[in-house]
Amino acid sequence: MKSTNGNLHIDGIDKKILRYLMEDARKPILEIARNIGISGAAIHQRLRKLEKSGLLTGSKFVINPRVLGYTTMAYIGIFLDKAMSNPYAVRELEKIPEVLECHYTTGNWSILIKVLCRDNEHLMHLLNKKIQQIEGVSRTETFISLDQQIDRQISI
Repeated sequence: MKSTNGNLHIDGIDKKILRYLMEDARKPILEIARNIGISGAAIHQRLRKLEKSGLLTGSKFVINPRVLGYTTMAYIGIFLDKAMSNPYAVRELEKIPEVLECHYTTGNWSILIKVLCRDNEHLMHLLNKKIQQIEGVSRTETFISLDQQIDRQISI
């Protein structure tokens, strides 16, 4: 692993380790070590270096929202009355648990958010009673996701 010009360059062993962990973050280190042909201690050292570099930011369990009854995923483009409204709007959006992502964008919208709701009625309530009530929001444009067809990370 080397850092040049602010870009991190990882070697073949690092890439193999990362591929195993991206496939299953709970894969035992010793199993990865056996498959790659290096010691478990070497894997731990490399992982610590990758974490210290900022490339790895942790591991997490992924919750299946459908099991909890959340079936409606939507993307909402938010138009603000003026650019100065952005910091306040983002602070208010952070308070809404259904908002999973928030992006400052180019193009027509000021903000693009990803939300997860139980159903369309829940989405309509979220739009009308929470998002469109935020001071500075002039209007919204909503796109409901019918199916997520690709879900992946960047290739290593």
